[in-house]
Amino acid sequence: MLRIVCIDDEPDDVELIRLALARAGRDAEVHRVDDELGLRRSLETPPHLLLCDYSMPRFSAERALALVAASAHPVPVVVVTRAIGEDAVVQLFRAGAKDYVAKDKLALLPAVIERVLRDRALELERQHTTRALADANARLRLLSSRLVDAQERERTLVARELHDGLGQVLTGVVIHLYAAARSDTPAQTERCRERALELAQQAIRQVRSMSFQLRPPQLELLGFVAALQATLDRQLDASGIHGLLRLRGTDPQLAAPAQAVALRVLQEALTNVVRHAGARSVVVRLRFKDAEHFVLTLGDDGRGFDVNAALEGGLSEKNLGLHGMAERAELMGGRLRLRSSPGRGTVMRLCL
Repeated sequence: MLRIVCIDDEPDDVELIRLALARAGRDAEVHRVDDELGLRRSLETPPHLLLCDYSMPRFSAERALALVAASAHPVPVVVVTRAIGEDAVVQLFRAGAKDYVAKDKLALLPAVIERVLRDRALELERQHTTRALADANARLRLLSSRLVDAQERERTLVARELHDGLGQVLTGVVIHLYAAARSDTPAQTERCRERALELAQQAIRQVRSMSFQLRPPQLELLGFVAALQATLDRQLDASGIHGLLRLRGTDPQLAAPAQAVALRVLQEALTNVVRHAGARSVVVRLRFKDAEHFVLTLGDDGRGFDVNAALEGGLSEKNLGLHGMAERAELMGGRLRLRSSPGRGTVMRLCL
């Protein structure tokens, strides 16, 4: 039901307004007030509409419009009064009135109310859309900033791996080759060459491992499911944790950016399981909804953790991985959910 507050010092005029609304088939609850205190009380539970007389002994339309404009939830105001001059009407519109109806033409009031309420609904929708757009832009700026940070972190990790791992191994190769060239005996030369060869093979293994971590070759060569299985096997192989992959639906066999994102999220999740969970087994479930949508779920029987406590306080060194997984999902238009509690394992659900 439409709730209307009528600011008027004449009860008979308010009855005429009720009658005009009833004749138009408009179901409305009309409450009358005639002073500032009454208006303030009525605005505590804002009505749908305010109808206001122009001039009253204890109140005025200008004062009512000022109170409404200053309230937390502005209500549209229609001035319903006896004939007034054009200058007064202009001043009312400038003060915020939505329309003006003469009391000798109340038959027009229902149509005016309909239009004012429709305009109000459109304005509220526009404001909501504007706020949602501003929130989305702010979120996009935050995600873009975090994406840059994530890229820099990954570059730092790759650079550190190249310097501390591969760089040291290649340095060892060079040292042993120099030693072989300067050796005095054939036996010592052969030992240095063999050691250099071992180090070169170790470097090749490290390059392959880094290449796999950056992008598993199975994704293009064998498909998404094979890449998931290879990632699961590779990361759990030396940990003693039993891993199982279960599939539902039909693999579309089409490479997509979302699949690469899912692999990176799975890699991070498995890393967390190996380092922190103390789990005995991991089950990964992949369900294809259609050719473009899938759900990846990972569950472990480890020690679990308090998700809210881990994520509270914003981004930190302790939760970089969790935030990174969520950001990757959001940047692809997907979502990631974590469910865990101490002593009861962890479930990660990724929808892309």
